[in-house]
Amino acid sequence: MLKEYLLNIKKDFKWKHYTNYIAVAVVFVLFTSLYYMGALNRSLPSLLNQVGYSIILAVSLNLVVGFLGELSLGHAGFMCIGAYVGTYVANLLLAAGMNTLLALVIAMVVGGLLAGVFGFIVGLPALRLRGDYLAIVTLAFGEIIRNLCKNIPIFGGAPGLVSDVYSANLQDKNSPPLFIATFICLFLMLIVIQNLIRSKHGRAITAIRDNEIASKATGINVTFYKLLAFIISAVFAGVAGVIYGASVSPVLYTNFDYNYSIEILVMVVLGGMGSITGSIVAATVITVLNFYLKAYLTGDMAAVKTLIYAVILIVMVVYKNAPALKSFREKYNFKKLLNKLLPHRRKESFVQDDEARWDVVTTKISMNEVLSTDLVVTESVTSPDKPDAPGGDE
Repeated sequence: MLKEYLLNIKKDFKWKHYTNYIAVAVVFVLFTSLYYMGALNRSLPSLLNQVGYSIILAVSLNLVVGFLGELSLGHAGFMCIGAYVGTYVANLLLAAGMNTLLALVIAMVVGGLLAGVFGFIVGLPALRLRGDYLAIVTLAFGEIIRNLCKNIPIFGGAPGLVSDVYSANLQDKNSPPLFIATFICLFLMLIVIQNLIRSKHGRAITAIRDNEIASKATGINVTFYKLLAFIISAVFAGVAGVIYGASVSPVLYTNFDYNYSIEILVMVVLGGMGSITGSIVAATVITVLNFYLKAYLTGDMAAVKTLIYAVILIVMVVYKNAPALKSFREKYNFKKLLNKLLPHRRKESFVQDDEARWDVVTTKISMNEVLSTDLVVTESVTSPDKPDAPGGDE
């Protein structure tokens, strides 16, 4: 019985469903080990933290833009809510004598939930719009939120909100680095979103993207699933904002403008619409690129940082989408390299992933017998009990 159960698990197990988990876990274990061995320089923990919350932002936005098919430009607004509210809550908890890690966890929960509430408030009327109109509304929401945070006295006003979590981490040299908590949140986010996409709810979300009218006709509650995707995306953007608020001081409203929303959207588009793996890779590349451009282009060269960044993005987009480079991309890509390194991937048994194939369908006779059966057309015989035509004798 146990052997049969294990064989069924092995049969249903698909490595492609777990590659993102494995990659995140490997990076997490590797850099955590290097950190405690003292092999990381002072800037790498900060870079890892930035990469972590950038991936959370990109994958959560991909749920709305890539899987739902709606254009949102207000992701930085949800992050702003999480950053300010989470930092304020963490400051209160630390002032009351709570442990730093516990205060950060509670701040993540509060910041994420409040961002989700705003996602519902904005999404309920806004998701009735489509295309450019939805983009304009979400863009306006992001600008309204950051200006409200700027003018609320408890959030520090224009000078920004001081983060006590950041100060506590600087003073306590024995405290674990922030990127550990970030990668744990990233792992949990992948579990939620990837399982959502592979569930019946995820299929309903992608069906709305493909054809909203047909989805309504088949009985899918379009408003519910649009709100579900929008709220989940907002919650994780709020969590990313809390992580950001714990990694800088002060938290400034200027960092959450529409340019940052567009940068997150660039990560999604560059990685591929509806591709979680692509969003992870694109967010990592863009964050690392920005980090080192800021670090090395200082002084007079700082003026050309944006220009170099834009040129690199243009080259990446052209390489990914230019029709003239299609044959080159197909010849030299990661899958081809992986197939060369792992020859068993080329086997038909590994490539095929369809449970409805002829060779696995359970039938009473072999499929070869069905395909080799000759069909003979015979003349129809008229029953003597029935007339040949409607007007026959009775």
